[in-house]
Amino acid sequence: MNKKDTISRNIILVLTIIVAAAFRLLAFKYKELSNFNPVGAIALFGGVYFVDKWNGYVVVLLTLLCTDVVLNYFYTSKFSIMYDGIIGVYISYAIMVLAGTFIKKVNILNVLFAAIGVVIIHWLITDMPWFYTELKLYPNTLAGYGKSLMAAIWFE
Repeated sequence: MNKKDTISRNIILVLTIIVAAAFRLLAFKYKELSNFNPVGAIALFGGVYFVDKWNGYVVVLLTLLCTDVVLNYFYTSKFSIMYDGIIGVYISYAIMVLAGTFIKKVNILNVLFAAIGVVIIHWLITDMPWFYTELKLYPNTLAGYGKSLMAAIWFE
Protein backbone atom coordinates (compact mmCIF):
# COMPACT_ATOMS: atom_id res chain seq x y z
CA MET A 1 0.00 0.00 0.00
CA ASN A 2 1.54 3.33 -1.01
CA LYS A 3 1.62 6.44 1.15
CA LYS A 4 -1.30 8.14 -0.65
CA ASP A 5 -3.50 5.07 -0.19
CA THR A 6 -2.54 4.87 3.49
CA ILE A 7 -3.41 8.55 4.03
CA SER A 8 -6.77 8.15 2.26
CA ARG A 9 -7.51 5.02 4.25
CA ASN A 10 -6.63 6.77 7.53
CA ILE A 11 -8.89 9.73 6.69
CA ILE A 12 -11.81 7.38 6.03
CA LEU A 13 -11.09 5.44 9.24
CA VAL A 14 -10.93 8.62 11.33
CA LEU A 15 -14.17 9.95 9.83
CA THR A 16 -15.91 6.64 10.49
CA ILE A 17 -14.72 6.70 14.10
CA ILE A 18 -15.91 10.30 14.54
CA VAL A 19 -19.37 9.42 13.22
CA ALA A 20 -19.57 6.43 15.58
CA ALA A 21 -18.35 8.59 18.48
CA ALA A 22 -21.16 11.06 17.81
CA PHE A 23 -23.55 8.30 18.83
CA ARG A 24 -21.88 8.27 22.24
CA LEU A 25 -22.98 11.87 22.69
CA LEU A 26 -26.60 10.94 22.01
CA ALA A 27 -26.69 9.23 25.41
CA PHE A 28 -26.95 12.66 27.02
CA LYS A 29 -30.26 13.37 25.29
CA TYR A 30 -31.51 9.77 25.15
CA LYS A 31 -30.73 8.24 28.56
CA GLU A 32 -31.80 4.77 27.44
CA LEU A 33 -28.68 4.71 25.22
CA SER A 34 -26.34 5.34 28.17
CA ASN A 35 -25.18 1.73 28.34
CA PHE A 36 -25.30 1.18 24.61
CA ASN A 37 -22.64 3.14 22.81
CA PRO A 38 -20.06 2.21 20.20
CA VAL A 39 -16.81 2.95 22.06
CA GLY A 40 -15.81 -0.71 22.33
CA ALA A 41 -16.60 -1.18 18.64
CA ILE A 42 -14.54 1.91 17.82
CA ALA A 43 -11.61 0.44 19.76
CA LEU A 44 -11.87 -2.91 17.95
CA PHE A 45 -12.27 -1.16 14.60
CA GLY A 46 -9.19 0.99 15.24
CA GLY A 47 -7.14 -2.02 16.24
CA VAL A 48 -8.15 -4.00 13.15
CA TYR A 49 -8.03 -1.45 10.38
CA PHE A 50 -5.20 1.01 11.03
CA VAL A 51 -2.10 -0.11 9.17
CA ASP A 52 0.16 1.68 11.66
CA LYS A 53 -1.23 0.20 14.84
CA TRP A 54 -0.17 3.15 17.00
CA ASN A 55 -2.66 5.26 14.98
CA GLY A 56 -5.42 3.03 16.31
CA TYR A 57 -4.45 3.81 19.90
CA VAL A 58 -4.05 7.54 19.28
CA VAL A 59 -7.29 8.00 17.33
CA VAL A 60 -9.41 5.82 19.62
CA LEU A 61 -8.12 7.29 22.89
CA LEU A 62 -8.24 10.85 21.53
CA THR A 63 -11.82 10.29 20.37
CA LEU A 64 -12.71 8.94 23.80
CA LEU A 65 -11.04 11.94 25.44
CA CYS A 66 -12.90 14.45 23.23
CA THR A 67 -16.28 12.83 23.84
CA ASP A 68 -15.49 12.64 27.58
CA VAL A 69 -14.85 16.39 27.65
CA VAL A 70 -18.12 17.11 25.83
CA LEU A 71 -20.14 14.74 28.02
CA ASN A 72 -18.55 16.12 31.19
CA TYR A 73 -19.54 19.60 30.04
CA PHE A 74 -23.10 18.48 29.28
CA TYR A 75 -23.48 16.99 32.76
CA THR A 76 -21.53 19.52 34.88
CA SER A 77 -21.40 22.72 32.75
CA LYS A 78 -17.62 22.67 33.25
CA PHE A 79 -14.86 21.61 30.89
CA SER A 80 -13.18 18.71 32.61
CA ILE A 81 -10.95 15.89 31.49
CA MET A 82 -10.68 13.99 34.75
CA TYR A 83 -13.40 11.95 36.39
CA ASP A 84 -13.47 9.21 38.95
CA GLY A 85 -12.45 5.91 37.35
CA ILE A 86 -10.82 7.44 34.25
CA ILE A 87 -7.66 5.34 34.58
CA GLY A 88 -9.53 2.04 34.37
CA VAL A 89 -11.63 3.27 31.46
CA TYR A 90 -8.64 4.31 29.34
CA ILE A 91 -6.68 1.16 30.20
CA SER A 92 -9.66 -0.97 29.15
CA TYR A 93 -10.03 0.83 25.81
CA ALA A 94 -6.30 0.58 25.08
CA ILE A 95 -6.56 -3.19 25.69
CA MET A 96 -9.60 -3.29 23.38
CA VAL A 97 -7.53 -1.69 20.60
CA LEU A 98 -4.86 -4.31 21.29
CA ALA A 99 -7.51 -7.04 20.99
CA GLY A 100 -8.46 -5.62 17.59
CA THR A 101 -4.88 -5.93 16.38
CA PHE A 102 -5.13 -9.70 16.82
CA ILE A 103 -7.99 -9.99 14.33
CA LYS A 104 -6.25 -10.97 11.12
CA LYS A 105 -9.33 -11.98 9.17
CA VAL A 106 -12.58 -10.07 9.59
CA ASN A 107 -15.51 -12.47 9.56
CA ILE A 108 -18.66 -12.90 11.62
CA LEU A 109 -17.17 -15.43 14.04
CA ASN A 110 -13.98 -13.43 14.73
CA VAL A 111 -15.90 -10.18 15.22
CA LEU A 112 -18.47 -11.91 17.47
CA PHE A 113 -15.75 -13.37 19.71
CA ALA A 114 -13.88 -10.06 19.76
CA ALA A 115 -17.07 -8.16 20.63
CA ILE A 116 -17.76 -10.49 23.54
CA GLY A 117 -14.11 -10.18 24.54
CA VAL A 118 -14.18 -6.38 24.68
CA VAL A 119 -17.32 -6.44 26.80
CA ILE A 120 -15.54 -8.75 29.24
CA ILE A 121 -12.41 -6.55 29.18
CA HIS A 122 -14.52 -3.48 29.95
CA TRP A 123 -16.41 -5.28 32.71
CA LEU A 124 -13.33 -6.74 34.43
CA ILE A 125 -11.23 -3.57 34.32
CA THR A 126 -13.62 -0.67 34.79
CA ASP A 127 -15.36 -2.29 37.75
CA MET A 128 -12.18 -2.53 39.82
CA PRO A 129 -13.11 -0.50 42.93
CA TRP A 130 -9.53 0.71 43.50
CA PHE A 131 -9.77 2.89 40.35
CA TYR A 132 -12.38 5.02 42.13
CA THR A 133 -10.99 7.55 44.60
CA GLU A 134 -14.16 9.54 45.29
CA LEU A 135 -16.99 7.12 44.63
CA LYS A 136 -16.66 4.44 47.29
CA LEU A 137 -19.48 2.04 46.47
CA TYR A 138 -17.41 -1.07 47.24
CA PRO A 139 -14.43 -1.76 49.50
CA ASN A 140 -11.01 -1.95 47.84
CA THR A 141 -10.77 -5.69 48.40
CA LEU A 142 -11.31 -8.78 46.29
CA ALA A 143 -14.70 -9.20 47.94
CA GLY A 144 -15.55 -5.60 47.00
CA TYR A 145 -14.40 -6.26 43.45
CA GLY A 146 -16.64 -9.33 43.30
CA LYS A 147 -19.63 -7.31 44.53
CA SER A 148 -18.87 -4.62 41.95
CA LEU A 149 -18.69 -7.22 39.16
CA MET A 150 -21.97 -8.81 40.21
CA ALA A 151 -23.73 -5.45 40.35
CA ALA A 152 -22.42 -4.51 36.89
CA ILE A 153 -23.55 -7.64 35.03
CA TRP A 154 -26.84 -6.00 34.06
CA PHE A 155 -25.03 -3.06 32.49
CA GLU A 156 -22.78 -5.19 30.32
